[in-house]
Amino acid sequence: MGGSWLLFWPCGWGLAQAAPAGCLPDPTLLAVYAAGAFVMRGAGCTINDMWDRDIDSKVERTRSRPITSGRVSVLDALVFLSAQLSVGALLLLQLNWPTILLGVSSLSLVLLYPLMKRVTHWPQLVLGLTFNWGVLMAWASAQGAVDWPAALPLYAAGVCWTIVYDTIYAHQDKADDLALGMKSTALRFGDATPRWLAGFSAAMMTSLVAAGVAAGQSWPYYLGLGAVGLHVGNQVRTLRIYDAADCGDKFRSNRYVGLLLFLSIVAGRWVGNREGDPSAAENSAPSAASALGASTVAAASASAQSSDA
Repeated sequence: MGGSWLLFWPCGWGLAQAAPAGCLPDPTLLAVYAAGAFVMRGAGCTINDMWDRDIDSKVERTRSRPITSGRVSVLDALVFLSAQLSVGALLLLQLNWPTILLGVSSLSLVLLYPLMKRVTHWPQLVLGLTFNWGVLMAWASAQGAVDWPAALPLYAAGVCWTIVYDTIYAHQDKADDLALGMKSTALRFGDATPRWLAGFSAAMMTSLVAAGVAAGQSWPYYLGLGAVGLHVGNQVRTLRIYDAADCGDKFRSNRYVGLLLFLSIVAGRWVGNREGDPSAAENSAPSAASALGASTVAAASASAQSSDA
């Protein structure tokens, strides 16, 4: 269920950021994307389990998965995947044509991601590109087209966020991955992981500030970014990369990062320019600078204290 939240939140961000000033995100669209995230996360897991069934049998944490353990045959999994994708297609068809085209274009990323750990140390980057595609789709659903200057920084922030949390996740399996010849950012970064993650956290926060400025966000958004930056910075600062339980806990806590950012966007949209005050967007600039400063300090603190992780 945690993975479904991580897939849903970028959709929620996009819907909230694309809402008109003074308005909340469309509840019907939120419901469609919540259902879609649940279904497509399940489809992604099925695809991943089919691709990795031979590898999963050699990894302690994954050898009890249904296909690997023999409880479900590959044919049964294929039939189930067809049903999942059919439901996903029905949900997608409830949306407008720009969104449908964006959704179809993401299928290549969904299918290719499970192969990436065999060929590159950056499968987490591909996962980020895949999991955060919902930002663009949601924007198209809300407005009929994507406002690229505002949407792309939000998408980039999501990609950096995914690299952070999935690198933490990958540290749980790094010994097995190394033995099997699999690749990940956890193995690429090694003991320098906290410094790398501090950098990606800073890039995430910088992108979020840029997204807010481009979208004309108001002060509650930037205030919320302070809480997001503190949460992510604390993850990196206290991370123990050789403690699988700690990595699992840190990974699961990211559903709250997504929630915090969603609430920040909603609050900023609700307050911003509700009465048609054109100065609302202008007043966001000083707050943006403050939020950027706070997030940079948090990232620097995480990097400086990485030796304690």
